[in-house]
Amino acid sequence: MKRDATTLPASRARLASVLRAAREVVSVDIASKTLGMERREAAKLLSRWQGQGWLRRIGHGLYVPVPLDLASSEQVVADPWVLVPTLFGQCYIGGWTAAHHWELTEQLFNETFVCTTRRVTRKQVTAQGTTFLLHHIPPKRLFGLKTLWRGAIKITISDPARTLIDMIAVPEVGGGIDHVVDCLSAYLRGKTADRELLIRYAEQFGNGAVFKRLGFLADTQLDDKKLAEECRARLTHGNARLDTSLRAAKLITAWHLWVPETWKAQTP
Repeated sequence: MKRDATTLPASRARLASVLRAAREVVSVDIASKTLGMERREAAKLLSRWQGQGWLRRIGHGLYVPVPLDLASSEQVVADPWVLVPTLFGQCYIGGWTAAHHWELTEQLFNETFVCTTRRVTRKQVTAQGTTFLLHHIPPKRLFGLKTLWRGAIKITISDPARTLIDMIAVPEVGGGIDHVVDCLSAYLRGKTADRELLIRYAEQFGNGAVFKRLGFLADTQLDDKKLAEECRARLTHGNARLDTSLRAAKLITAWHLWVPETWKAQTP
């Protein structure tokens, strides 16, 4: 019997069905469910397809299809954000990466910042030529998020106000306190700035240091007295540091905040 020219060999047909089901990232679970086989058998099949050059492994049990014109290239995913949901589970793109996406900064960072509820054993993960920096968050802090679609892949990202709260809570997430101030200033100057939302997110975040830092910056750096007063009304006892990565030199008692030497001249 002569095979129709449009009919794929059985092995290629199975590969095609898995790729259609997976869209971007192929996992053992997807292959198992699509082909109706045990996970161990599916894992062996994916490994075999990798050896044949159809797939490239990006993590444990995770693969991406290799386009024919990129078969000899190390990077086969044009948009590395599509890897985030599969690699890091319940998570969102945040920090400086989200700040750049929302045009709060023009500064580019080499790493893509991801906040995940998964236990972080390695803070830095490289896949498909992209370095991801991971920050652990509890599930209760999965709020203030937006959905983006990259092709068929659903990506979650912190909205502008939530991005700022994350960066104020942990300035390292925003590339340091100086960069955080620039992003906060850009947000407050914008037409969509929502100070009430910032306050609401800060309350929901549940970290008193956020109000101390946000109020101090609004008061002494951004001349936003209304925002400063909202923060002052919510101050908690105890002292915090403006940026835990910098050595503190002076206590601003009005804000219960230790600031670095370089900030002395900026502080009234």
